[in-house]
Amino acid sequence: MLNIEKYGAVDIGSNAIRLLIVTVVEQERKDTIFKKTSLVRVPIRLGAEVFLDGKISECNAKRMVEAMTAFRLLMNTHGIKRYRACATSAMREASNGIQIAENIKNESGISIDIIDGEDEAEIIASTDLKSLIEDDKVFLYVDVGGGSTELTIFANGKNIVSKSFKIGTVRLLENLVEDSIWDEMKLWIKKETKDFQKISMIGSGGNINTIFKKSGKKIGAPLSYLYLSSYYKKIKSLSYDERITELDMNPDRADVVIPATRIYLSAMKWSKSKNVFVPKIGLSDGIIKSLYNEKVAAEMEVN
Repeated sequence: MLNIEKYGAVDIGSNAIRLLIVTVVEQERKDTIFKKTSLVRVPIRLGAEVFLDGKISECNAKRMVEAMTAFRLLMNTHGIKRYRACATSAMREASNGIQIAENIKNESGISIDIIDGEDEAEIIASTDLKSLIEDDKVFLYVDVGGGSTELTIFANGKNIVSKSFKIGTVRLLENLVEDSIWDEMKLWIKKETKDFQKISMIGSGGNINTIFKKSGKKIGAPLSYLYLSSYYKKIKSLSYDERITELDMNPDRADVVIPATRIYLSAMKWSKSKNVFVPKIGLSDGIIKSLYNEKVAAEMEVN
């Protein structure tokens, strides 16, 4: 007997807003299946104005209401049983972020949780990485967003430590990341990885997913530091227009891919990782998993 439900996750990031719909299939005495059913991405680059002006403009506030209203209609059509909407760097740093969240709730019915960097890292770390996180290996998990980068160290099959840094692709495009922040992240990575002999990296985020897709690698195979370094040189040698036409990138990806690749390469260099695995997971996946875990915990309490 199968129990089938659909869950929704809304990720309001600094570069884009996403709705992920997942079909959750529970089986008797077998692992639960999480099947990605739909992903809708709207490139509202909130970070570009928030990190410069400190607030979200009326134009983008209206676009957000329209996007959330559309997401609500889509979730209703899919028959979503559980959902959660989380906002990250841009919304939490916007002076009018709370006001806009309240307006969105009134207009669309969607309640938004504005989470801090540590919560974001914790949710991302809750994703199911069993296929990669082996008990006898050490991994540095790097999730690069528009406003921040979330880092997690996995060792002995467990989450050891997590940290969020205000180094993101949109911030870097706007030259809003000081050298001291880079130094802080460098010192943290070196300190937390110095006691481990061999470390592999796990990368998540839209940019590393794009790079992996274009590499032609089979799912599960890692990208090497040499490959990523070579790719970085290639995209830097091309103009913005050429990255769109010759590399077939979306316009809102063609600019942020360069600072994103710089972040991944830096993390690999500082941790001495030679390979990066790209399992295509992120905050949205973590939200879905946390919703399911909450459901299971509630059922156990009732029983």
